[in-house]
Amino acid sequence: MSARDDIFANIRRSLGVNGSETIRHQIVADRLERSPKGVIPQRGQVSGEERIALFKTMVETSLATVTEVASAAEVPQSIALFLRNHNLPATLRMGDDPRLEAMPWSDTTLEIAHGPSEGRDLNAVSHAFGGIAESGTLAMVSGHENPSTLNFLPDNHIIVVSAKDIAGDYESVWNRVRFAYGKGSMPRTVNWITGPSRSGDIEQTLLLGAHGPRRLHVVVVRD
Repeated sequence: MSARDDIFANIRRSLGVNGSETIRHQIVADRLERSPKGVIPQRGQVSGEERIALFKTMVETSLATVTEVASAAEVPQSIALFLRNHNLPATLRMGDDPRLEAMPWSDTTLEIAHGPSEGRDLNAVSHAFGGIAESGTLAMVSGHENPSTLNFLPDNHIIVVSAKDIAGDYESVWNRVRFAYGKGSMPRTVNWITGPSRSGDIEQTLLLGAHGPRRLHVVVVRD
């Protein structure tokens, strides 16, 4: 018997149970299923155009930039313009997300590479699972569609998010992740990205790109 088993055996003995009681299992299951919700900030409890406007405001507050396009077909040209305006090379790395692959990248002169980053890419684009209006945060789920390395290694990270996937609060997006993936098959990692990487550890001076991208650009697709 391991130390862990010994500890649990002592707890069961003190409670006078053996760990196989049906009623106790049902109580635990009900508790997990109907767990009480925490306090949700009022700021994100808006809808429609007000929610999109709040999201964009909070993205800019977090020192990122944001632009809006009318459809997914306009994303490649919008990204090409962003790179050109910032005097960045016309190169871009992405994963295998079908939403990105379906976009007309051939209409641009961008050089596209696929797969995870090994740390030598200046620019990368990912598609967010969703956005959170209350803080301007992007929810990124890991996988070959959007490798987590693209969130951290390139200097410039561009994130595409559909307007319909922008929720008011974190709790709403977590519920959608659970619904989309199902119990027992959640993504290995969910990264919450709010603005570019930054640190104020040294003399309380804000430094961008301390441990991740120094520039974050968000493209909101109106669909």
